[in-house]
Amino acid sequence: MRPLLHTIAVVPPGLEEAAAAELVELGAEQPRLLRRAVGFDCDKATFYRVHLRARLPFRLLRELASFPCHSRDELYDGIQRAIDWEHWLPPEHSFRVDATGSAPGLNHSHYCALQVKNALVDWQRSRWGARSSVDLEQPDLSLHLHLGGGMASLSVDGAGASLHRRGYRPAMGLAPLKENLAAGLIRLTGWDGTVPLADPMCGSGTLLIEAAAMALGRATGLDASGQPRDLALRRWHDFESGVWQQELEAANRERRDALPDGRSLNAVVGSDADSAVIEQARANADAAGVRPWLTLHNGHCRDFEPPPGQGILVCNPPYGERIGSGDDLEQLYGDLGAMAKERCSGWTLWLLSGNPELTGALRMKASRRIPVSNGGIDCRWLRYEIR
Repeated sequence: MRPLLHTIAVVPPGLEEAAAAELVELGAEQPRLLRRAVGFDCDKATFYRVHLRARLPFRLLRELASFPCHSRDELYDGIQRAIDWEHWLPPEHSFRVDATGSAPGLNHSHYCALQVKNALVDWQRSRWGARSSVDLEQPDLSLHLHLGGGMASLSVDGAGASLHRRGYRPAMGLAPLKENLAAGLIRLTGWDGTVPLADPMCGSGTLLIEAAAMALGRATGLDASGQPRDLALRRWHDFESGVWQQELEAANRERRDALPDGRSLNAVVGSDADSAVIEQARANADAAGVRPWLTLHNGHCRDFEPPPGQGILVCNPPYGERIGSGDDLEQLYGDLGAMAKERCSGWTLWLLSGNPELTGALRMKASRRIPVSNGGIDCRWLRYEIR
């Protein structure tokens, strides 16, 4: 039997089901819905594949060990015995530790992480007379401890940094939507590239860029030229370069300039009232390698002209937490609703709302409300059928 890795995908709140479906499509087995996460089992090839292609996770954590933990001493001893540290953490490799949860005498995440660090460097000194350095920015090994239910679970982060950072977005607006949340929101719309997609307040273009990249099979773990990002798993002692190379080549084969059936990608159109922000969106689309498939222009949402045919509008308008306030925003939502009803009959509007009072100004009734969190703000991904 092939050995299976027990893995946790940390995902945006509200997107657990969508993330589980995506992971299964990529080969994950036995998906388990958790709070802000999805647990699953996979072989080494699938583990590499989800790092290259999954769009929704923040992090992918491989469980290394699990042991009973009811005290500080049990945590210290359990960490030292957990795995073969001689292979996983030689003293020339740096590391960091993050901790969540609690146990008796272990109620502070910083203290729990410190206890793990002490256990590791003490073990190293006894074995080699030397110890690893702690690197909070780019460690060779990024460890995650979770305490709960009398157990400690120790995992290692396959990327070493958040997977939402695709690398195409040095230029951002004032309140950027994280790339993985944008990808999840697009997935929830069901858009597949066969009908027009438009964002009349596109900001730095994240929703449209993620949509185009998804429709054109552009793997999240590859840059615009097809080169992989620097993933921590490639420095692990059990890294299998042959399996990795197969998955890397397969991810590159998925890259295309049309839809899977050969048809052209339908119109993907965005506008924004801020001309400087539109320039940012164009730069981001260039960096993502999807600029030829996006039409981006400067203009107010009330003047937006949708592409011909019926399609999907997506929108993440300001809701007063970070940008805008008061009557100006109410007028903005009113203009958006008026434009949609006047020019987008037969379309579907999906709008990310963090302020139900403002969405009332649309003068439209939502047919679906999906709870999500955007940067800690409780939001709803609202669906409207435009008549």
